[in-house]
Amino acid sequence: MKTYLNPEEIIEMEETATNTRDKLLIRVLFRLGCRVSEALAIGVEDIEFSSGVIMIKHLKHRIKYSCPVCKIALAASDKYCPNCGAEIAIAQRREMENRRQRIIPVDRETLELLFNYIKKYGPVIKNDKKLIFGINRHRAWQIIKECAERAGLPKLINPETGKVHNISPHKLRDAFAVMAVKVNDTGDGLRLLQEHLGHQSITTTMRYRKVSGEEQKQWYSKLWETKTGHN
Repeated sequence: MKTYLNPEEIIEMEETATNTRDKLLIRVLFRLGCRVSEALAIGVEDIEFSSGVIMIKHLKHRIKYSCPVCKIALAASDKYCPNCGAEIAIAQRREMENRRQRIIPVDRETLELLFNYIKKYGPVIKNDKKLIFGINRHRAWQIIKECAERAGLPKLINPETGKVHNISPHKLRDAFAVMAVKVNDTGDGLRLLQEHLGHQSITTTMRYRKVSGEEQKQWYSKLWETKTGHN
């Protein structure tokens, strides 16, 4: 069973899209390698057509819990404070918002598709922002799943857990990363991929090197680099 999609399969998904918006969503998720939340947050003002780049904004919410007596940090399941021993009836909840952004290049074909889509259909106005897609995460997941099914693509297996999953928006991001590693798995290549994907740790990026199988292939080929004179 496959662990990731290849570019040809994603082209097949694009071809099964029933409208331009869905085709563009597939294209953006794969060609940019962005998260679905990032793709859905792209606004017209985030695209610089002249320089061929897009501003990607990543917003992550975290809930932190603390003891109402001594204010020490708690786990969500704590019944008693490990510091002062107070019984936790209602822990203080504080929502932490972490905003990050990065500027990434976009290929000319995708930029032209974006330009023509905006010109023909216009952006969707939400919260005073001119969004490209104007759909929620659930609908985006549905679109990717349905297009994959129409293309006759099989489900994918997670190489770490062994679980089988439907093709989702994140699988297009994975496909971009694996393709990038196959093209360039040097230290510089991995560093640029880390920056492009917005990973805080290079360890997360290195996971794609393992998935692509390139590291093991290189190791194995080196075993036979020294000619022994034997067939």
